[in-house]
Amino acid sequence: MEQTSTVAAIATPNAAGGIGIVRISGGDALAVANKVFSAVSGKPLSEAAGYSAHFGTVSLDGKPIDEAIALVFRAPKSYTGEDTVELSCHGGVYIVRQVLRAVLNA
Repeated sequence: MEQTSTVAAIATPNAAGGIGIVRISGGDALAVANKVFSAVSGKPLSEAAGYSAHFGTVSLDGKPIDEAIALVFRAPKSYTGEDTVELSCHGGVYIVRQVLRAVLNA
């Protein structure tokens, strides 16, 4: 599979809920995630192993939006077959949309 673009979308229902997920997939998924997610370990997600989880903060314009868990899936063993990062944040329409906005602006 040729990786030609990186996409991001909300992967949970657009409604109130306990957890919201924003999925980033494609050749630049890890680079995009590195721009918006800071792991408490201080290590960039680009150095993370596949099938790993990392606790940290998602930021927009340098300001924290929410605490989140980043799940890293390496190609070809991911939902899309490409490098994928899922940002699991607190649920609710506003927070999840802000996380998506941060990703799309990255």
